[in-house]
Amino acid sequence: MRHGKKVNHLGRQTAHRKAMLANMACSLIEHKRINTTVAKAKALKQFVEPMITKSKEDTTHNRRIVMSKLRQKDAVAELFRDVAAKIADRPGGYTRIIKLGNRLGDNADMAMIELVDYNEIYNADKAKKKTTRRSRRGGSKPEAAPVETQASNEEE
Repeated sequence: MRHGKKVNHLGRQTAHRKAMLANMACSLIEHKRINTTVAKAKALKQFVEPMITKSKEDTTHNRRIVMSKLRQKDAVAELFRDVAAKIADRPGGYTRIIKLGNRLGDNADMAMIELVDYNEIYNADKAKKKTTRRSRRGGSKPEAAPVETQASNEEE
């Protein structure tokens, strides 16, 4: 049974895993996409998405929380300055994992993880979604044309 096994340990001790995820997150923020194994990409997605959400609101408290996880001042500055401005209207799902196949040396499953809003090639053909929605009540219906009576037709 796998009760309570939420964290993928990635074959590493806790300190090594946290340092590796922090370094990968800094690389992702700096380069906007990185190649890694599928397992590391999934772990990185869980690690970096809450920090991107925190970067939407630029407060000292949020900067200190993100800085305690990432440990690189340049990456935190770029996250709060550039990345946060670009993903401001997105409600979540800031990263995308694309599987690439197997690595030649050890046949490990490889993947590319990237920030969604920075892929201009993929987003070029996508049109902006309409923000309006239909209500269930039907909204306003077109008014019917006024009905002319028989008497008004006879007068003419």
